Amino acid sequence: MTTLTQAFRGNRLVARVLRSSSWLVLGYGGSQALRLASNLILARLLFPEAFGLMALINVVTVGLMMFSDVGIGPAISQNKRGDDPAFLNTAWTIQVIRGFCLWGVACLLAWPASQLYDAPELASYLPIAALSLILAGFNPTRIETAHRHLLVGRLTVLNLTGQFIGILSMIVLAWITQSVIALVIGGVIGAAAKLLLTHVFLPGEANRFQWERAAAKELIRFGKWIFLSTAFWFVTSQGDKAILGRFLSLETLGIYNIGYFLASFPLLLGHAVTQKVLIPVYREMRPEEGSASQAKLRKLRVAVTVGIMGLLAVMAFVGPWLVDVLYDDRYAQAGAMVVVIACALIPQVIGVTYDQAALAAGDSKRFFVFSGTRAGIQVTALLIGITQFGLLGAMVAMGLSAIVIYPVLIWLARVHGVWDAAHDAAAGIAAGVIIALAVSLHLTQILELAAL
Repeated sequence: MTTLTQAFRGNRLVARVLRSSSWLVLGYGGSQALRLASNLILARLLFPEAFGLMALINVVTVGLMMFSDVGIGPAISQNKRGDDPAFLNTAWTIQVIRGFCLWGVACLLAWPASQLYDAPELASYLPIAALSLILAGFNPTRIETAHRHLLVGRLTVLNLTGQFIGILSMIVLAWITQSVIALVIGGVIGAAAKLLLTHVFLPGEANRFQWERAAAKELIRFGKWIFLSTAFWFVTSQGDKAILGRFLSLETLGIYNIGYFLASFPLLLGHAVTQKVLIPVYREMRPEEGSASQAKLRKLRVAVTVGIMGLLAVMAFVGPWLVDVLYDDRYAQAGAMVVVIACALIPQVIGVTYDQAALAAGDSKRFFVFSGTRAGIQVTALLIGITQFGLLGAMVAMGLSAIVIYPVLIWLARVHGVWDAAHDAAAGIAAGVIIALAVSLHLTQILELAAL
């Protein structure tokens, strides 16, 4: 215990990584716990179609956020001017302008989206939901400064508080209205709460409107590839819902959304930690500096892999039981979906620590190449899976696409000296064993999905 306590103390990189990772895990775990609690309550107040409709709303709003991301967060974390007020104010100004532009685009897309998905409610709900994009644009850059220096304790508490306010609003409004509008307005209230809390309680100077040409040039140069990369990340993370929304009923899409929420949280937790922690780690602990740095990076990589894969294994083994305990009979099919989705996500864990090395080195171009290739392969696999083999085929296709993209990930990792062949071989064997056991345990329930 003394050794463990000492490891968390001080301002050394290892201590800051441990503290920051712990807060990120706590924050993400708390966030998912709040989402689960609200999900359980809202599932009883509303109906499966409501979750399907909200999934489509999120596809559009999250898609707009990602399709217009100019990499302000990674730029502040990576750039040597990341603490310069002029640089931060210019980044914030760009962020605010972007928020208003996104709301305008969401309003323009509302009617076409309602026609595309045969969901008339989208025409009126999307402009309301997109107000959260304006609010997010005003979030202070002190958020990114906290991540840059791996000091995220207070930020975690503020994020959870803002989320709790938003969720409480959803529940109260759902009880009053019995309508999807409760989810829409609750999301906007949650965004407003985060904005207010971070402005008031995060330390540091307040942002102001400023345009420094040199800072803007640096942000645009770094961000042009991030812009394209995050667009492709949208396809990777939200493309399944965007595509499946065309082929499934709102009820089935809502059930799938619940299954994906339960199955994916370990991997999303891993991404939340690695995206915020690994850029500072790779920036200060370069692999080319010698065997000592490589040994520390391997320990970190193994810890991340074991943690995420272990949690995904739990979801793959207990998915149907968990759904039976938490939800009523209307959502029973989500149990088998949890198993298949968790198994499909396990191959992605093997290389989850590699891509951030490119951003830490400022190599957003190669990061874009990897992101674009991954998105193209996954979309192709999903379309083939859903059109030829139904929903089950689409979920299996997600797992196969991660295997196909692996050679490109190796290329990216080798360029930056972070590929660990021994780690990947051991993780690959473990992944194969877990998937085989989970499928054999729930084979009957999985085959029932073939009818959807």
